[in-house]
Amino acid sequence: MAKIRAEMEAVKTRIGFKGSLEAFFDAVRTNPEFKFPNTAAGREEYLTRARAVIAKMMAAAPTMFRTLPKAKLEVRAVEPWREGTASVAFYNRPAPDGSRPGIFYVNLADMNQVQKVQLEGIAVHEGAPGHHFQIARAQELPGLPKFRRFGGYSAYSEGWGLYTERLAKEMGAYADPDAEFGMLSLQMWRAIRLVTDTGLHSKRWTREQAIAFFKANSSLSPLDIEREVNRYINNPGQATSYMIGQLKIGELRVRAQAALGDRFDIRDFHEVVLGNGAVPLNVLEAEVDRYVAGKRD
Repeated sequence: MAKIRAEMEAVKTRIGFKGSLEAFFDAVRTNPEFKFPNTAAGREEYLTRARAVIAKMMAAAPTMFRTLPKAKLEVRAVEPWREGTASVAFYNRPAPDGSRPGIFYVNLADMNQVQKVQLEGIAVHEGAPGHHFQIARAQELPGLPKFRRFGGYSAYSEGWGLYTERLAKEMGAYADPDAEFGMLSLQMWRAIRLVTDTGLHSKRWTREQAIAFFKANSSLSPLDIEREVNRYINNPGQATSYMIGQLKIGELRVRAQAALGDRFDIRDFHEVVLGNGAVPLNVLEAEVDRYVAGKRD
């Protein structure tokens, strides 16, 4: 969290905000400048921008990936009948027979709860090159049993989604410092989970303590913070998987780059990470080590 806060401070300075980081969190939560209109037009503007982010990432993808998913990817608003219980955003896998695309859903029930600065980061994580590149790609892999193509390990899949939020910057995302701050706020969100989950289930924090810690260190809306803390109470450990997975994938990338030097190709590394379907992190580590050893021979 300290590392991410330092990055946030630097971006806040580029934005030109003079107050504290906590004051900027409040501004992002409440200032209309950081909101879309709470109207049909505001919802359509969000969807249009999110689709543009996906298109930009798809255009840049060949510089980072050897193989792209065959399935199409669409951006849709959550349907009204499930807005009240749906999360902020999520991904639905495509049908294996190609009859349905992969879908990045975003909950636009109340645009006052939607943060404009987070739009790019969320589109990357849920869509491209995040979950769509991993989940759709996995079910298209030939010769694997169904549990490898359709199963999942949260630390792997959510770790990949979080890893791609930073990868997207290498692909040309976050040209606007507001958008980069939004990406960092998403990174902070997942780091906070390590603290709050441990606080609740090991150190016996109250629900109110967890909410207060979350609010002091993030720009999430009060409603989303309450939903998040309720989730951690109900599902111990799951929310920690995001950052644990990202840290491991990032560690493996650094290790491979150091070992291979000029022979390292990011496209090959991503092929190793995505080319075996969802795997536990220790299996992923063994696959990367095998890839590095093969390149050295």
